Amino acid sequence: MANIENQKFIALDISGKNYLSWVLDVKLHLSAKKLRHTIDEDNVASNEERATALIFLRHHIDDGLKYEYLTVENPLELWQNLNDRFEHLKAIVLPKALNDWSQLRFKDFKTVSEYNSTLFKIVS
Repeated sequence: MANIENQKFIALDISGKNYLSWVLDVKLHLSAKKLRHTIDEDNVASNEERATALIFLRHHIDDGLKYEYLTVENPLELWQNLNDRFEHLKAIVLPKALNDWSQLRFKDFKTVSEYNSTLFKIVS
């Protein structure tokens, strides 16, 4: 059976390789749905808002992560658990991106599109 609601963006991979872009996507979508406050500390969200946000978050994570966090019933708790698990990636990704950026030279590429592709990968 097809998903009741199609995914708005790529689900968080169990390895966390897309965590940084996933966080941005989630924050933007929750803001658009007026549910961003459900993942903020000391929020006063209603049970309905929490349930809606939790459904949205669970819909956009890998099945393995869903099973691992099966007992979590609060979107803030799930958000913090995922943050604790994957936040260290910033410390890994940023130095690599800075190094790649400093090593990027136009003359190392055969075409402009190859250069642009590499450039956009580093920036993202």
